[in-house]
Amino acid sequence: MSLLDELGDAALAGVWRAVRRQLETTGLQPSGAVTVQVDGVAADLLGGLLGRRPQVGRWRIGLADLDAALRASPAAVSLVEATVVLHGPLRDRPAERRAAETARIAAGGVWAESLVAAGLPAEPWVVDWTAGLRTTGLLGSSPASLQAAVSAVATVLADPRPRTLGELAAAVTGDAHGLDPGRRAGAVALRGLAARSGQPPPGQADARSRLWASVGVAVDDVSGTVLVLNWRPPSKDRWAVTMRERADLGLPTHVTVRELRTAPGPWALPGHVVHACENPQVLQAAADRRLPGALVCLQGNPSAAAALLVQGLASAGAVVRYHGDFDWPGVAIAGRVFALGAAPWRFGAADYLDVAPALGVPLTGRRTPTPWDPGLAEAMQSQGSAVHEEAVLEELLSDLVL
Repeated sequence: MSLLDELGDAALAGVWRAVRRQLETTGLQPSGAVTVQVDGVAADLLGGLLGRRPQVGRWRIGLADLDAALRASPAAVSLVEATVVLHGPLRDRPAERRAAETARIAAGGVWAESLVAAGLPAEPWVVDWTAGLRTTGLLGSSPASLQAAVSAVATVLADPRPRTLGELAAAVTGDAHGLDPGRRAGAVALRGLAARSGQPPPGQADARSRLWASVGVAVDDVSGTVLVLNWRPPSKDRWAVTMRERADLGLPTHVTVRELRTAPGPWALPGHVVHACENPQVLQAAADRRLPGALVCLQGNPSAAAALLVQGLASAGAVVRYHGDFDWPGVAIAGRVFALGAAPWRFGAADYLDVAPALGVPLTGRRTPTPWDPGLAEAMQSQGSAVHEEAVLEELLSDLVL
């Protein structure tokens, strides 16, 4: 049996673990010492190599001594070589840290240059975006990923038209999957959108989809839909006729992004009122009662399909009136819907105060501004009550009776 075979004995496993840690800490230099507990077998093996009396107990072993003993032994190997042979490759951790720091500095330069090129460095939320990337280590991503992420965010902010994630990715990375989950560029871009909207970074798939949807980006163009009832597009094409037939039958209809992109206009007559709600229970109740008013249900944060529909209706001259939950997430959603061209529907401070004393439940979460009616946020904070759409169902349904 060779000396290295003997030194690979299981009794020395703890010794080699300690040696490995020390070598990786010192940049693979045999310096410093390790203190280990050895049994009789380990003491015999080490004692023979180092010329020390084999004694059971705690040993302090200098790595320089161990290296010299291995080089002078029949094995004629260095301590680093012996460790690799017996227990696999070593990591030069100081070198890794230096390389990471060099890459971080280089990436920081690319990041700053990308923000300037995109016209974003003066935006206050970019400070939070950058800080979050530093904390998570994402700022050390490849320069190409950082550039693509900044380009993606700048693109959707400058040109907020509806598009699919694949289209956006192809435009900014040259790869339709370049912003997919698991890609650094997509993760960095989503953190930027979250920082801009004051939200935490999305952790789950549905949260990522909603965040993309908030800037008109659909993860695909068929799975995300908007729910409509009694929507009667006035044009004469087959799609519009089909929609009117479904409305005549009182059938709720899920409409996809793909459908809306190919649907010819106009989608409504000028001045026509289309109501919109947050919760499907409102639309279901309207369908159950066969109420004739046109109703759109966003089902929470507006998806790409919902954003496309609201914008299209408003562009056609329709009056889109939106109601949601009187809670902080609900008014945040409302703000996004109003930014698409909708107007409030029973969704101001006076409307809230009419129902909160009798129908409210405890209000939780962080206060959200209500710029369409600043008094609403004040009233909600003062009352400390949330009012969900289902609680005012009868009032909402009364507006759908034409």
